[in-house]
Amino acid sequence: MNKAGERLVNGLVKENPTFVLMLGMCPTLAVTTSAMNGLGMGLTTTVVLALSNVIISLLRGIIPDKVRIPAFIVIIASFVTMVELLLQAYIPALYDSLGIYIPLIVVNCIILGRAEAYASKNPVVPSFFDGLGMGLGFSFALTCIGALRELLGSGKVFDFQVMPDSFVPVGIFVLAPGAFFVLAALTALQNLIKIRSEKAGKDASKIQSGCSEDCMNCRDTGCSRRFYGEKEEMEIIDLRKEEDE
Repeated sequence: MNKAGERLVNGLVKENPTFVLMLGMCPTLAVTTSAMNGLGMGLTTTVVLALSNVIISLLRGIIPDKVRIPAFIVIIASFVTMVELLLQAYIPALYDSLGIYIPLIVVNCIILGRAEAYASKNPVVPSFFDGLGMGLGFSFALTCIGALRELLGSGKVFDFQVMPDSFVPVGIFVLAPGAFFVLAALTALQNLIKIRSEKAGKDASKIQSGCSEDCMNCRDTGCSRRFYGEKEEMEIIDLRKEEDE
C-alpha cells in the first residue's frame, strides 16, 4: 500500500480518533444529536485538519521549535475562522446547529495532536492524507453516533422517517446521556469484534490499540517505543522471538 493510502486507512481504522484513540470527546458527545450534525462537524474538522497539516508541513523547517505550539494554534485558528465564515454564509442552518463548537475546533486535541505528532515531521503529501484520513475517521464516527441517536430518539435518520408510526421514540438518546450510551455501545461492539477475531485466530491487534506516535502523552506503559527507537524496538522483538524458540 502506498504512503497516501496507508495514512487514509490509518485514520479511518487503525487509529480512528474517536473509536480507537478516544480523542475529541467534547464535540463527539455534544453535537451528535443527529446524523446531519455529526457529518457536518466531522467534515468541517476534516477541512481544518487537512489544510492545517499541509501548511504546518510546509513551514516545519521555518517555525522555531520553542514557539511551534503557538504557531500551530495560529495556523489552525486561521482555517477555523475561514470555515466558520463560509458556513455562516452558505449553510446557516448547520452553522446555527453547531454553534459554539465550530470555533472550539481550534482547541480540538485531534488537530493539534496530528500537527505535533505527524505534520511537523513529515512531507506535505503524506501530511495532507494523514489529516484527511483522521478527519474522515472522525466524520465516520460522529455520523454513526449521530445516526443512532437520531434513529432511537426520533425514529429518523438525516430527517427521513425510518421507523414505523408505531415506534415510540426514546427521548433520552437525543439528550446528553444518550451520547454516552451510544458511544459505549459502539465501543463494546468493537471490543466484541476484536475478541471474536482473536478467537478465530485472526490478527486483531490493531483494533482499538492505535499508536498516535505521541509517546510523551501515551498511556500505554508497555509500549517499547516510549523508551527505545524503532530500530532498538525491532531488535528487542527479534530477541524475544529467539528466546521463545
